[in-house]
Amino acid sequence: MSQHQPTTQRRQFLKYLAASPLLTSYSAFAQEVEEALGERLTEPGEVINVFEMEALAREKLPPAHFGYLATGVDSDETLRANREGFSRFQIKPRRLVDVSEIDTSINLLGTGAGSPIVLCPVGSQGAYHADAELGSARAAAAKGHHMILSTQASTPVEAVAEARGAPIWHQLYATNRWENTVQMLQRAEAAGCTAVCLTVDLPGGRNTETQARMTRSDTRTCTACHTGQPKPMLEGLDMRGASLNNPAMTWKVIGRMKEVTSMQVVIKGIEVGFDAAMAVQSGADAIVVSNHGGRAVETGRGSIECLPEVAAAVNGRIPVLIDGGFRRGTDVFKALALGASAVGIGRPYCFGLGAFGQAGVERVLDLLNRELAIAMRGSGTTSIAAIGPDYVHDRGRRV
Repeated sequence: MSQHQPTTQRRQFLKYLAASPLLTSYSAFAQEVEEALGERLTEPGEVINVFEMEALAREKLPPAHFGYLATGVDSDETLRANREGFSRFQIKPRRLVDVSEIDTSINLLGTGAGSPIVLCPVGSQGAYHADAELGSARAAAAKGHHMILSTQASTPVEAVAEARGAPIWHQLYATNRWENTVQMLQRAEAAGCTAVCLTVDLPGGRNTETQARMTRSDTRTCTACHTGQPKPMLEGLDMRGASLNNPAMTWKVIGRMKEVTSMQVVIKGIEVGFDAAMAVQSGADAIVVSNHGGRAVETGRGSIECLPEVAAAVNGRIPVLIDGGFRRGTDVFKALALGASAVGIGRPYCFGLGAFGQAGVERVLDLLNRELAIAMRGSGTTSIAAIGPDYVHDRGRRV
């Protein structure tokens, strides 16, 4: 019997496994799991969690494209740590609280949203679906979410801002040529972006081995999807000899950016308290606790494990966002309890995009918002502001 023709009993087991986080840990089963899913899940509304959406995206996307989305760095230790880190924190629910009405809305740097879940920057979304960033933006608009657009987006910032219909943030890789950085800042501001989210965790490249392995298994002709044209944000820039990585960048960049743009400056890629304090001291308007989804430096430390130290250093002076490994509403609840103002997701909504386009992104947001609402009601919290440190236990804390 071929490994691609599982028995009925095995197929039933695979369908069970497909709904479990174990899917991401047992890759030997992945292909058959995806075949089982493909037989029964043909509409976004049939998907019951982010893990199922991931399996569908893996089934539908070319190996090289899924590899770019799924990869960590080196041995993917930090990628795994982002998920495993949530097990260190346990929710402490309160009972007999009136939770008949809950409010999940937030205000982030002057812009309101109906959920604390932010669509984080993910580049090249055209590789996942023809809807690309426009599909993600329209889903964010439909469901009331903040959105941050990547420098490496497949779609011009002007079109994405129009599709979102509300202020978006622009993620920036500051090039090693300052005039290019200034031009990108000015273009983003002219498009209506209200904040620039400077990524600081990639000063010298990265070692994406999982992506390399999956690319090797892709038998397509690469020119079928790569035309050699620059990303829209880089069009018109002189990138000859330039790079999107700037190993000479220091904390002074915050002040330099504020001299040339009125957008608020957010620093993305903070993992320790010292850097959080330096960001505040240097004039940052917000920070994002992030290890680039486990694809920057192989630290072996999950983002959620960095959050308490960073939140303590900031001490409420500016908003603290976080991303990395979020797959459940309970993950979001834990981060909010540990001091996050909002929580970013990247891969989850791109799984939805790859599986069903805009409708898949909307389904992922619905799932996470539903799970968060359940966690809030079950814990006795009626608003995002009510979720505080008393609602979580850190079993890894040394007393």
